[in-house]
Amino acid sequence: MTQPYTVRRAEPDDFAAVQAIYAGPRAQAGTLQLPFPSLDLWRQRLQAVDPNAHLLLACAGDDVVGQLGLYAGSNPRRRHVGEIGMGVRDDWQGRGVGTALLGAALDLADRWLQLHRIELQVYADNAAGIALYTRHGFAEEGRHRDFAYRDGAFVDAVSLARLRP
Repeated sequence: MTQPYTVRRAEPDDFAAVQAIYAGPRAQAGTLQLPFPSLDLWRQRLQAVDPNAHLLLACAGDDVVGQLGLYAGSNPRRRHVGEIGMGVRDDWQGRGVGTALLGAALDLADRWLQLHRIELQVYADNAAGIALYTRHGFAEEGRHRDFAYRDGAFVDAVSLARLRP
């Protein structure tokens, strides 16, 4: 059974909930976040949001369980492009949180921001993430060898993109 989630914009006071998402080892392993994220770092990030950034939260009741950033291009020649990054709290992974966040972000991109292309990078060993993005129309465009350093080793990533249907 799919859990119902509400998706809303992140507010500055949500910094502790967002920090808790990225404090989880599974969420860290799937993102470029470093271990031991500080509350102050997330307070600063949520207070100084770029006007081209759209930070969304997935909530189960009052509990924040996932976060997605949709970053619209600011370069005049790339204003049609958005980039996304997402994290789901460890204890909520595999329960439809990513689907809810991605659906809301794509709706925002397609119907309100006039974004034609959405792109992202995902670790090559993140089969669940790749499957989620593929279900939403993303296609692989390339592989980045030794893209990031994670847990003592270099890991590859793949670039995926979706063009608005």
